[in-house]
Amino acid sequence: MKEIRIGDTVEQAIERSDYPLDRVRAILKDETVAVVGYGVQGRGQSLNMRDNGVKVIVGQRKGGKAYDLCLEDGWEPGKTLFDPEEAAAKGTVVQYLLSDAGQKEMWPKIKPHLTKGKALYFSHGFSIVFNEQTGVVPTADIDVILVAPKGSGTTVRRLFVEGRGINSSFAIHQDATGKARERCLALGIAIGSGYLFETTFKKEVVSDLTGERGVLMGAIYGLWLAQYEVLRANGHSPSEAFNETVEEATQSLYPLIAEKGMDWMYANCSTTAQRGALDWFKSFRDASKPVFEQLYNSVATGEEARRTLDANSRADYRQQLEKELKEIADSEMWQAGAQVRALRPERQG
Repeated sequence: MKEIRIGDTVEQAIERSDYPLDRVRAILKDETVAVVGYGVQGRGQSLNMRDNGVKVIVGQRKGGKAYDLCLEDGWEPGKTLFDPEEAAAKGTVVQYLLSDAGQKEMWPKIKPHLTKGKALYFSHGFSIVFNEQTGVVPTADIDVILVAPKGSGTTVRRLFVEGRGINSSFAIHQDATGKARERCLALGIAIGSGYLFETTFKKEVVSDLTGERGVLMGAIYGLWLAQYEVLRANGHSPSEAFNETVEEATQSLYPLIAEKGMDWMYANCSTTAQRGALDWFKSFRDASKPVFEQLYNSVATGEEARRTLDANSRADYRQQLEKELKEIADSEMWQAGAQVRALRPERQG
């Protein structure tokens, strides 16, 4: 266990050395982990656990792309692949990894199979924290735990295959058996976490929803788009505008930040770039902070949860999503991006 001390704040990080695989397997030796939902998280986590020697079964309805992926990945109908309800009945740990809207819809069918002593596992605090909207209220005689990888399920799997790992948060909402923490941490390492830090279900979901809508996805795209449009309006070509907005960020600067931090990235840029960044970052902070405060409040009050469930529960949700994504793909900025990316040396034949 590693101590992280920043000012007066002290945190404990659980490392792989605290839970080597032989300990993980010993903790989980009598467990059957039923992964309900074979989306990006369900797929990545189930494959990693299987590779780590954990007994895993998958619950996924027949038909559709997700079921086809189950078959491609070697899950066998009637042996390791079942309908969600049957998987939940067979599992001693039920990893509930459907979408948030899917969890709400499926809950009445899954809840009867969560019998005394089982563990209900989430990778997002949404359904528990906003249970007045989702209806997901577990009985008091089961463990309710969370391991939330800080990245998509695709990244969870890729980093595992590369012999690396992704950091994850973990939380214990309900410890009915006295072994919820051990179960949680063993599963956290089994799914491929490099290290784990403790949180609560509420803190996880509020920070996660804020981050997704903020700098991780929503805000960063908004900033990129604003700069790209200003450059184009002032006569810069699509490729130049894209290179100066996105390509240099993702291919050069962001990897430097990931490697050693923002200060190190600044120190390894030109003095002109340093000066400009140091002079302007506070203006961007001051301009965007009120938006982040509005966003945080919308998340914390449950308004974002309501909007998400309403939108994702509509019969035409998938068609509307595809329409919105197509608008992005067809926009000039990402048409330019496709052509710029194709010029990278590693993509040349």
